[in-house]
Amino acid sequence: MAPKKTTELLHLLRQAMRNSKYVPEPIQAYIVPSGDAHQSEYSAPCDCRRQFICGFDGSAGTAIITAQDAAMWTDGRYFLQAAEQMDTNWTLMMMGLKNTPAQEDWLVSVLPEGSKVGVDPFIIPADQWKRMSKVLNSAGHTLVPVKDNLIDVIWTDRPPRPCKPLMTLGLNYTGISWKDKITALRGKMAERKALWFVVTALDEVAWLFNLRGSDVEYNPVFFAYAIIGANTIRLFIDGDRMSDPGVREHLLLDSAQDPEFSIQVLPYDSILTVLKSICDTLSPHEKVWLSDKASYALTQAIPKDHRYLTPYTPICIAKAVKNAAESEGMRRAHIKDAVALCELFNWLEKEVPKGNITEITAADKAEEFRSQQENFVDLSFATISSTGPNGAIIHYKPTPETNRTLSMNEIYLLDSGAQYRDGTTDVTRTMHFGTPTAYEKECFTYVLKGHIAVSAAIFPNGTKGHLLDSFARSALWDQGLDYLHGTGHGVGAFLNVHEGPCGISYKTFADEPLEAGMIVSDEPGYYEADAFGIRIENVVIVVPVKTKYNFSNRGSLTFEPLTLVPIQTKMIDVDLLTPKECDWVNEYHRKCREVVGAELERQGRQEALRWLIRETEPISKMH
Repeated sequence: MAPKKTTELLHLLRQAMRNSKYVPEPIQAYIVPSGDAHQSEYSAPCDCRRQFICGFDGSAGTAIITAQDAAMWTDGRYFLQAAEQMDTNWTLMMMGLKNTPAQEDWLVSVLPEGSKVGVDPFIIPADQWKRMSKVLNSAGHTLVPVKDNLIDVIWTDRPPRPCKPLMTLGLNYTGISWKDKITALRGKMAERKALWFVVTALDEVAWLFNLRGSDVEYNPVFFAYAIIGANTIRLFIDGDRMSDPGVREHLLLDSAQDPEFSIQVLPYDSILTVLKSICDTLSPHEKVWLSDKASYALTQAIPKDHRYLTPYTPICIAKAVKNAAESEGMRRAHIKDAVALCELFNWLEKEVPKGNITEITAADKAEEFRSQQENFVDLSFATISSTGPNGAIIHYKPTPETNRTLSMNEIYLLDSGAQYRDGTTDVTRTMHFGTPTAYEKECFTYVLKGHIAVSAAIFPNGTKGHLLDSFARSALWDQGLDYLHGTGHGVGAFLNVHEGPCGISYKTFADEPLEAGMIVSDEPGYYEADAFGIRIENVVIVVPVKTKYNFSNRGSLTFEPLTLVPIQTKMIDVDLLTPKECDWVNEYHRKCREVVGAELERQGRQEALRWLIRETEPISKMH
């Protein structure tokens, strides 16, 4: 990958930082976060400002530009990628490593006395503003909101904000009507004495109204905000998408019944003005509730005494606990997905030896097989199709420049997923089309042991996911190995492939406890730079489990895999597994064969069925 040339862009940005047209007085540093005004993980092209200024296109990172320096912070998933995509104007700040300063500490170390640090108040979360502002203030600097986004000022061909048609979801998919969701939300508001609730996250708006969109690639969401009152609903959304008769009927826009469910539709950009006018009418003890991840601009619009901020909103928590209809939909989606992957791996096994399959052709073929399945909508993220050394780049995406040919002597890692109308999938399989080395098998088996340890874990109700993270690492740690990413993330039901408030990661201690109905991924890995990458990922659902005893009457939980794709047994060094782990693999493969086999049979995919049967043969220890 040739890095993006940024000299001229940085020159223009530094000019804008001094231009009184955009800033009342010059600023000495400008922060460019990676999110949009909704703090989304994945952004629409018009919001990819950090990518525009530095060239790095991963999903997480923050760029900071001063008069002399330009630095970009990202985490372990992206170290290799960022180093390749940025030119020499930039310093890569590797988050999580001991010598890497926090953004605010770095600013304090490089800025002249009494500096002003600017940021667009709409794209920095309130909690981050608070943290940075405190450190900068104590060092004599100030964090200032810059009304005009300075990247937009210099980005001459910035794409327009997408405004695509909406899709309505019936009760067969959602299990609960949007009216019932609003009623439940109002119940939570009453408990906390909040008169208003501001919905800022795109997936929360989509979930609340049982609507989906396609404004952001791979995420079935649309640009909107909502403000829910005790008996009013305001939806801030642009375009003529509200004139669609199906959408109008779904939202009862033409109905005069139920005034407390009548939705007032307002322009997307009017959210700040409307929120300010609501706040002007508040009496002393009335509260406005929103997420502490909401933008600084919206949070500031609410007077401090009236603000009620929580890390996770009641919508976020309700959305994470899938109801029966959503869980069933997710099960169906994963069976279809497994059919597509059985087709793919069967096809790859025949084609790779011919020497003409590249990472890109394999990724395209995976999409082709998925698109043949019922209710397929899109992929759920850009496919990570990587062979050999590319597999060590954790969030690698093949490009024409990096595209390698799959071969008989390199490990192939495929991390991919889809959005079906009934659910979201995310699965990683690591395979070898020839004969893996003893070392490759050894590493694969430690990763598998970690995967099984999480999947088979039994834990009391109320346990937070971060406590399970070391289960996945223990076998690797024993050998002095590790990986630099979390072990699992929450997964939406035909929504974002990454969602809070639960996860399995060493990085977060603010996660909510796991409860039955939550869906997370289980994806330990091991990556050797310039050699290979290994990851085994299933999506699992939290289910109750009976145990011999029941301490404090707490009850226990475990995971049930939703992903049903064979794990390549030729990559396993069976001697390193315990009898219990062998049983887990065999039981998992029995279920793959039974459930996915029936669906392959039903769809008449005989050749893929034969592949599945061969790949799910039981394993056993030699001695």
